[in-house]
Amino acid sequence: MEQRKYKTKQEVLIRGQEAVGKTLGEIDKTGRIATGKGAIGTVVEESWFGYKPNSKPAPDFEEAGVELKVTPYRRTPRGIQAKERLVCDMLNYEEEYGKTFATSAFWTKCACMLLMSYEHKDGVPKVDFTIDKAVLFQFPDEDLEVIRNDWKILMDKIKAGQAHLISEGDTMYLAACPKGRNSQDTRSQPFSPIPAMKRAYSLKSSYMTQILRRYIFGDEPCEKIIKDPAALRTTSFEDWFSAKVRPYVGMSRTELKARLGVETNAKNLNELLVAAMLGVKGHLSNTEEFQKAGIQLKTIAIEPNGSIKESMSFPVMNFCAMMNETWEESALYDLLAPTKFLFIIFQKSKDGECYFQRVKFWNIPAEDLEEVHRVWQRTVDTLREGVHIWKDASGRNRNNLPKASESRVAHVRPHGRDSTDTAPLPTGGSMTKQCFWLNNSYVAKQIGKE
Repeated sequence: MEQRKYKTKQEVLIRGQEAVGKTLGEIDKTGRIATGKGAIGTVVEESWFGYKPNSKPAPDFEEAGVELKVTPYRRTPRGIQAKERLVCDMLNYEEEYGKTFATSAFWTKCACMLLMSYEHKDGVPKVDFTIDKAVLFQFPDEDLEVIRNDWKILMDKIKAGQAHLISEGDTMYLAACPKGRNSQDTRSQPFSPIPAMKRAYSLKSSYMTQILRRYIFGDEPCEKIIKDPAALRTTSFEDWFSAKVRPYVGMSRTELKARLGVETNAKNLNELLVAAMLGVKGHLSNTEEFQKAGIQLKTIAIEPNGSIKESMSFPVMNFCAMMNETWEESALYDLLAPTKFLFIIFQKSKDGECYFQRVKFWNIPAEDLEEVHRVWQRTVDTLREGVHIWKDASGRNRNNLPKASESRVAHVRPHGRDSTDTAPLPTGGSMTKQCFWLNNSYVAKQIGKE
């Protein structure tokens, strides 16, 4: 095949825009998409751009300095959602740590991208998906400061001999996603004899959702926490955030409400108080930084004796869907592995008042995620074999799903409104809706770690 040359970014963009309105079936000259054996991006590159894919450490259109990325999205009640993370390039532990951000494999490849989007619809053949947008994308300054820090976090782990402990939740926008067949598919790392899971640079699905909404579909921008990108040139987002709320540590909720002018007693009062500390008018969860990073908020109330009463719950599990998932494809992995949490921590006093103690950004450590994997696998195995349900002496239903006493990290227990709130089982019949929980004792230990 004669390779077509693209010398400028504009030439690449024009050719990309000529594909808008065409189905993947119309674009594909190889027939691979119809058979399910072709990666969509590779086929578009080859069939539409007349460019033979290669594995060179350079953008697809090297002379123009543009990388091609074909990215799917879904339309949901909450708006446009990226269907998946955007995988950029393999992370070579043996080489990357010796580079600068500017010479890294990620930046060399993806400093400028042609993003071509299509809507994914369940049940619709791939050949019928239609390219609907094609835009040139370069990272805005405020994102670039965060991404540079994300890259540094990954490099610091490699240099510390901890490549095997890298997790997607370590970072905000730029992540290192699993790229092997499973956790046993590993490669060497330079500063430790422990093999590390194969990983690739990727942009988180939460980040891609915001890029699609803002730069492809033209949505209005969300409120920013940090108004000046230069603020992150000498510190990380997390450190900046923590420093801003530190002057309020030790104040009671009553004092904070008066000082910050917050008049509500809404259920999310603690979030609103922290937002006010930062000068944010709306909800923290709706800010640009939290939306792009997919940060989840959790309020933690520490009892007067230092304990935490409540375990941390995740959404109700779909028993039948779990039978067809691998761990890395599971709903639980997707909720936990790439997610960074913001714990808003208040200390209760004996008189019932709550005092602001601090905030903590947290993501589950790799070794603890593996323990959750074990609990998840035992749950799947039990569901597949058939859950045993019986009544105890007090007449309450019991089952043999993993209990808090079996794991230091996680367990399974009901999350239904009551015993009549049930879901179907894969072996027939039904049982009270269940969900995974992080043990309250585990959460307490994580809160205590600096």
